Amino acid sequence: MTDTTPRVSNVNLPNALTTLRILMVPFFGWALLVDGGDSVLWRTVAFGLFAVAMITDKIDGDIARSRNLVTDFGKIADPIADKAITGMAFIGLSVVGDIWWWVTIVVLLREWSVTLLRLSVLKRVVIAAADLGKIKTTFQAVALGALTLPLRDPDLPDWLHTPGDVVFYVAQASLVVAVALTLWSGWEFFRGVWRQRAELRTR
Repeated sequence: MTDTTPRVSNVNLPNALTTLRILMVPFFGWALLVDGGDSVLWRTVAFGLFAVAMITDKIDGDIARSRNLVTDFGKIADPIADKAITGMAFIGLSVVGDIWWWVTIVVLLREWSVTLLRLSVLKRVVIAAADLGKIKTTFQAVALGALTLPLRDPDLPDWLHTPGDVVFYVAQASLVVAVALTLWSGWEFFRGVWRQRAELRTR
């Protein structure tokens, strides 16, 4: 029996938003690192770019599922876009001294190993995004977005110094939670892959 399901074109709104997120990565990184990360204006621009990336990440997935516009390109490009923007944020914030390098290295090793494994078994093993992974992504987005802002810059108006310090420490606490969830969800992901592959071998 032939498959009569119409093929979804790669040229659609969700894929356009995904491509936009990928193209934003170098601009976000540049804005974050202008003047060594000491520019209030460009750190604010970087925050705006990061916020747009996180919002479109949510929107393109919702549109793709609701309108049946899920494509092979989207399955591959969407996680790459997500990890590219958050990876750039981790690296940039480590460069400017707001996140320890060991945290960035541990998180990026987990994120990219999971992404590459997910893509490598895409056609053989179906791995749905777990709720824990979604919560992890939320804490990461909150922490990275807040830390991208010039929260402790001496050039800020005096009345913003205390709120900036409060938001900075809240962001650091969110980052601690995000790192813990990143490692735990990574373990659950690898365990799920091993179980599914073991089941496939016994069939």
